[in-house]
Amino acid sequence: MSAKNKLPPFRAPSAGEQTELAREAWRIFGIMSEFVEATERLKPIRPAVSIFGSARTKPDDPNYQLTERIARLLSDSGFAVISGGGPGIMEAANKGAFYGKSPSIGLNIQLPHEQSGNPYQDISQTFRHFFPRKVMFVKFASAYVVMPGGFGTLDEVMEALTLIQTGKGRKIPVILVGSAFWKGLLDWFKDKLVGEKMINPGDLDLIQIIDEPEAIVAAIFSHYEKRGFHDLPDEHELMLNL
Repeated sequence: MSAKNKLPPFRAPSAGEQTELAREAWRIFGIMSEFVEATERLKPIRPAVSIFGSARTKPDDPNYQLTERIARLLSDSGFAVISGGGPGIMEAANKGAFYGKSPSIGLNIQLPHEQSGNPYQDISQTFRHFFPRKVMFVKFASAYVVMPGGFGTLDEVMEALTLIQTGKGRKIPVILVGSAFWKGLLDWFKDKLVGEKMINPGDLDLIQIIDEPEAIVAAIFSHYEKRGFHDLPDEHELMLNL
């Protein structure tokens, strides 16, 4: 049987199906509008560092306080700081940058629980959809700083590593903070992913483990000291097609 014969016969959509198709079309337009609005607002903000971590971390937690120190140091060193705009580590990142010399940016997401905008944002951009928000974290970041976190944090760091590994994104520093927290995951990467040839041994070099705020800033400057923070011509084209 040919592929053509496998197709169901054409029929006109019902009124209910037409309504659903129209809703889906408007949803796509909504995603497009989020891309356009966020790009226009964030494009002038360079260089920037995206910081990720748990929304559940309390202000008295050492990781909250460490994040605030890192963000303040980055801000005073000339980096805008981008976070998810919510509570926990996101709030600590925005707070540190807010009181620093460079902009504090929050990419907020509308969620049924957990997420509420923190008050430490010079620029606040709200998204309904995760997809355009995730692209903005990558598109405008010169580095990733990843604090301890849950599924959302893992999602973001794996997205960044996948884009870099496959050549779909720029090669930027991806720095995990909290060596004790991340050790088990990295051991699993070495044992299972490298050991069973799911990734190349060199892919682990895409990740840095650094716990000291000053060393984090130094590592980011070291990466860019010979090439500058502006996108190279091939990187500019790459990010247009992200």
